[in-house]
Amino acid sequence: EPVGKRLRGAGRFRARRADYLLYSLLDILIDQGFPVLDKLEARDATLAAELLSRPTRQTLTQIHGLKRDLLLMRRMLWPQREVINQLLREDQALIREPTRPYLRDCYDHTVQIMDLFETYRDMAGGMLDVYLSSASNRLNEVMRVLTVISTLFIPPTFLVGVYGMNFLDMPELHWRYGYALTWAVIVA
Repeated sequence: EPVGKRLRGAGRFRARRADYLLYSLLDILIDQGFPVLDKLEARDATLAAELLSRPTRQTLTQIHGLKRDLLLMRRMLWPQREVINQLLREDQALIREPTRPYLRDCYDHTVQIMDLFETYRDMAGGMLDVYLSSASNRLNEVMRVLTVISTLFIPPTFLVGVYGMNFLDMPELHWRYGYALTWAVIVA
């Protein structure tokens, strides 16, 4: 329907040309990429907000899904860009000079869409880095707490291990306050 409207509004001379029909089809096809970009941008913004609040494994899965979708879209759009580029470069008998500016416009739109996809792909890669950094920071916090706890328990463990050997030659075993002194050292 949009192609029919475009051809009806183009005038008799242009509407009867096959190259203008090709341009119309390509332009409609390429313009369908912009709503997809809008959805990907919204998805990107949602993931970025989730990353700043409290990221989960589900967030990581969604980031990988976004990267996969962007890569798929890039694979689909790259050939379109190359086809239009070939139509503009080579001297095509079917492409008339009055239609070339329209095809250049299509090419510019494909370049614009590709640049936006690349930007979103870089942002998704950055989000992956932020997620991994956040997970690493959480792990560092847990390791710090465990290190403090283990540092507190290493000296008492050593003392209990030494006094657990039960040698009779240890002078502290026969002292009146030896047991209390051992506990004072452990607590200190």
